[in-house]
Amino acid sequence: MAEKPYDRLEGVIWYDGKLVPWGEATLHVLSHGLHYASSVFEGERAYGGEIFKCTEHSQRLKRSAQLLDFEIPYSVAEIDAAKRLVLEKNGQSDAYVRPVSWRGSEMMGVSAQNNKIHLAIATWQWPSYFDPVQRLKGIRLDLADYRRPDPKTAPARAKAAGLYMIHTPIADCFLDGITRQTAIELAKKRGIEVIERRIMPDELTQFSECFITGSAAEVTAVSEIAHWKFTPAAITQQLMADYTAEVQPKGKKKAA
Repeated sequence: MAEKPYDRLEGVIWYDGKLVPWGEATLHVLSHGLHYASSVFEGERAYGGEIFKCTEHSQRLKRSAQLLDFEIPYSVAEIDAAKRLVLEKNGQSDAYVRPVSWRGSEMMGVSAQNNKIHLAIATWQWPSYFDPVQRLKGIRLDLADYRRPDPKTAPARAKAAGLYMIHTPIADCFLDGITRQTAIELAKKRGIEVIERRIMPDELTQFSECFITGSAAEVTAVSEIAHWKFTPAAITQQLMADYTAEVQPKGKKKAA
């Protein structure tokens, strides 16, 4: 967690094509993205100066915007370059990377097709959500009181601001995360069978171990969901280690 509020951190932010001082990267309170959640974003990490799966994240950012019926006015290559520029100018090697795009304040109607589309990219020092001991020990989760939206009622495959409170390990009606995909690939490399299917809450009694994935949390063990308890074991520990090795810049992997 940052020692200062995020609007008071130091450095630069890439904002609509140019670098601006951190404190000047602002938007109006009547921006469409704030009122109608017409905003998409990415969560990425840089390790040793290299952004892990940088292009895949930029591609998903563009797709997320298209699902919300707006087009980010920068190419994937331009977004990639902007992320690397911010990282360089902020003098950061291991950092969190947050691109975010939103509809501006020209119109307040729900459609607002003529609003300007903005894009900003910030980077900051942000360790994993949990310290290494806690990640391996396992975190506690609870069951939400809400049901997941039907895929036809919300753009579930977009990493959109209005959908981010919904989490589940099966991507049948929500975002198929890049970190999730990476963990699946690593498991298959280890010969671990991966079965993607719907899982009901009453099946949690049969779980031997459980973990979550995400750019911020990376791979983190889960020790408790509501009244169900799990003991982090070999599979979780192996995937945590494999993911840590995977995200290191290629030149450093052999020494790891």
